[in-house]
Amino acid sequence: MSRTVSNTFRKALYARETDEVAVCLMTVTHPELSEPIRLSTDPTQRISIDPMIYGTVSRGENFPFVPINVVLSEDSDDTAPTASLEIDNTDLSLIAAMRSITQAAKVKLEMVLASDPDTVEIEFPEMMVSAVTYNASIISFTLTVDGLVAEPFPGNAFLPSTFPGLF
Repeated sequence: MSRTVSNTFRKALYARETDEVAVCLMTVTHPELSEPIRLSTDPTQRISIDPMIYGTVSRGENFPFVPINVVLSEDSDDTAPTASLEIDNTDLSLIAAMRSITQAAKVKLEMVLASDPDTVEIEFPEMMVSAVTYNASIISFTLTVDGLVAEPFPGNAFLPSTFPGLF
């Protein structure tokens, strides 16, 4: 699948050396959470002084910086997108939030440039958290998309017993 991204973003990704920084913004949402959990992969600017927090401000929302390792699946039409995230466990509030919810949370990943954080260059489809594991230093998320690949085709068989009006 092709994506339309700006030339600045494309140059930043392909350049050997650049002043541009590609930033991944992560938003975790769930009805049981009081507010979405937002995280950034880059300490673009200071968000607060007490406590000292760096992160990215995008479209008026604060995304605090936490070291995140994002591994995306291939961008192909044959498979549903998946991703795995490893987040440094610097704050126990993320584990507490994941323990407090009873059903799968949704995660949205967006790519922006640090120089223009309000322009979303790439937006990945909203993914479901299928697994969360953690230890003292790392929180690992496995994300999947509930694709139509698993749905039977055709959904129903056109038989006289199921569709009598056709016969």
